[in-house]
Amino acid sequence: MFPSPSVSPRARADEPTSLMVRSLAPDLARGLMLLLIAVAHAPAFVNDWDLGPTALNAAATFVKSLVADNQARAMFVFLFGYGLGQLTQRQYARGDDWPTIRKLLRRRSLWLLIIGFLHAVLLVPLDIIAVYGATLLLLTPLVRARDSVLCWTGAATLVPATLLLTWQGVTAQHNAHNGRAFTMAEYMTPNFGAHVLAALPSWPIETLLSTIIVVPGMVLGIWAARRRILDEPARHAAPLRRAVGVLLVGSIVGRIPVAFLMAGVWSTSSAPVAWAVHAAHTLAGYAGGIGLAAAIGLAAIRLGHEHGALTTALAALGQRSMTFYLFQSVVWVVLFYPFTLDLRDDMGAAATIVIGVGTWVVSILLADWMRRLGHRGPAETLLRRMSYRPRVGDYPDRTTEHRSG
Repeated sequence: MFPSPSVSPRARADEPTSLMVRSLAPDLARGLMLLLIAVAHAPAFVNDWDLGPTALNAAATFVKSLVADNQARAMFVFLFGYGLGQLTQRQYARGDDWPTIRKLLRRRSLWLLIIGFLHAVLLVPLDIIAVYGATLLLLTPLVRARDSVLCWTGAATLVPATLLLTWQGVTAQHNAHNGRAFTMAEYMTPNFGAHVLAALPSWPIETLLSTIIVVPGMVLGIWAARRRILDEPARHAAPLRRAVGVLLVGSIVGRIPVAFLMAGVWSTSSAPVAWAVHAAHTLAGYAGGIGLAAAIGLAAIRLGHEHGALTTALAALGQRSMTFYLFQSVVWVVLFYPFTLDLRDDMGAAATIVIGVGTWVVSILLADWMRRLGHRGPAETLLRRMSYRPRVGDYPDRTTEHRSG
């Protein structure tokens, strides 16, 4: 998500990134991804998901589990890896050697760690930015590893990643069944100072443990970027169609049992059954996140070179995805924490998802406003300035319009 944007081969390699012709599909994918993240995260900040109309809350919980939980993260990390692959290819095209690129990646990882730390401590602990930074710092050589190494690394880490996420899902479902659904609301502190101090002890361990979750999708994204699958979707239409057909259908089939379980349509007291359906939900989430990215690649083919206002605005959001990921956290703090508006006891699952969708819509409007003014997102600007060696033209004020890959 956050590494430098992908670029079309029609652009010259020695031009600054923001002056190049950007490919549409990766930015559309990032823009849509923020909707899934908002839907997944918003209910985590209220005390009682059942507050309000029962049917609406059950439907909201079903939708959240089916389309967002674990699947948003899978799309997130795939696009992260894709961005790393594009960044590396672009730097090679500019004449940099591997030691130079490695230094760039490590600077980038350190600043992702810093930004993620500030995000988790000052805003909300549901952070992925520092996890990206830690993963990249630890596994920088994977960016230029052979395809076979990427394949084996992804397969080897998929097992512990699935087990960890499955354990989290089983625990959450067990707590919800016993009337105490896990949310951030019960850990909120009465003032901002206590909020900051409460996040400090657990941040290092949680960040390191979460790196294992990132690796499978990241290496697949690197592999896909080498083939420019989202940058040149017309050249890869057939595999994209197969990916949509197999991965999205498989995701729906694998995720429906837990979606019904979380919505209260059925229940189980069997631990093996709970572990089995949550493991299927997690694995199907990895498949679905990649399938959604493939679907957006196909959509980019149909959109061609003529982009309407909505497409342009959604792509503008994708260009500024880290800024508006952080913006979502600002919204959660303002709405739900005791030292701000403290609405955590005033809405259930359905209402929070409406808030999440509304936050995403506002993000689109703000991102398009920034596009029309010619401004990058502030988070993207900061990360770029801190990561790259100063070069003439590296930080222009304006970005170009999209063209389809």
